[in-house]
Amino acid sequence: MNTAKRDVRVLLDTLPDECTLEDVQYHLYVVEKIQKGITRAGTEGTLSQGDVERKFSKWTTK
Repeated sequence: MNTAKRDVRVLLDTLPDECTLEDVQYHLYVVEKIQKGITRAGTEGTLSQGDVERKFSKWTTK
């Protein structure tokens, strides 16, 4: 299992040397959201493409 410090080190190693603190904060935010989404999908399940299309068809027009 990855630790937060290891995740940050990996992220910093992938970003260019000339990145800003704002760039680092944004990428940390994105990594956190992805990790939370994966955890949530594991506990709550996911929807199929067809299920999503049916749900969105109520809100979109063709």
